[in-house]
Amino acid sequence: MTRLDLERGQVWIYLAAIAAGLLTGSALPGSAPALAALLWPALMVLLYATFVQVPLLHLRAAFADHRFVAAALTGNFVLVPLVVAALASLLPPDPALRLGVLLVLLVPCTDWFITFSQLGRGDTPRAIAVTPLNLLLQLLLLPVYLWLMGGAGVTGALTPARAAPALAIVLLPLAAAALSERWIEARPQRAAVRETLAWWPVPLLALVVFLIAGAQVAALGTALAAVPRVVPLFAAYLLLAALLARRLATLFRLPAPQGRTLAFSLGTRNSFVVLPFALTLPPGWEVAAVVIVIQSLVELFGMVAYLIWIPRRLFPDPPAGRPAG
Repeated sequence: MTRLDLERGQVWIYLAAIAAGLLTGSALPGSAPALAALLWPALMVLLYATFVQVPLLHLRAAFADHRFVAAALTGNFVLVPLVVAALASLLPPDPALRLGVLLVLLVPCTDWFITFSQLGRGDTPRAIAVTPLNLLLQLLLLPVYLWLMGGAGVTGALTPARAAPALAIVLLPLAAAALSERWIEARPQRAAVRETLAWWPVPLLALVVFLIAGAQVAALGTALAAVPRVVPLFAAYLLLAALLARRLATLFRLPAPQGRTLAFSLGTRNSFVVLPFALTLPPGWEVAAVVIVIQSLVELFGMVAYLIWIPRRLFPDPPAGRPAG
């Protein structure tokens, strides 16, 4: 089995992990504290393995193609937040539900976006190059977006004191990944370490969703009532993100492979990075974490549709003899 085979089947792995977690938490209710304690180290290792794949020390490479990076930044950090604000206005007045949706939809993906760009015949080098810039800007801008869109209920729950431990859970793996990148690049033979770590995110995310399901099984009955409210919204987001990428690609005169990469960038979101913030919320806000897990599953099914629709219909190859750009 290749790594791409593993990534193609990841949605079924995560569904199986959630089911196993629910069964474990239901059969062994006393295991919830132990599962919750294991969640944080598992999440940190997942973030480390994910960040190691990001060229953190090569931020300058993102600016090599000014048109593509301008389209990606305009889409992810100007237009997508406007789309998210419009979609969030359709939600019922539930601060936890709203916070979960805002957290997960406002941050562009930095991991499987590259995989899906490759599978969807996108421009993989540009996907890799723009990823560290997306990561840096989302960490800087997410508090601003939440302040503008969240309202008093949201900002009151996600206080700086609560956000600080979650931010540490993100920043420590990020720093470790940057140090690892410098160590790996010092000698060519160490590239095998990065290749090995590239296998880790799928099984580690399966472990994380297993632990969440097992630890939160008591609260899931209430939280799962959010499913019919957010699944249509997340599906609508995927459609709007792809159409937005089509308009931006036309505006910035991007060739088809870059347009496909832009569509995958706007369509995929960074659930791993925002999950720690949702998990540090006070009791009664468990729905925010459940919403983030739901979004990642909807997104994975949506990527299956993207892999057909994006390269064949939305960004087809130009006819023979016609310029690509």
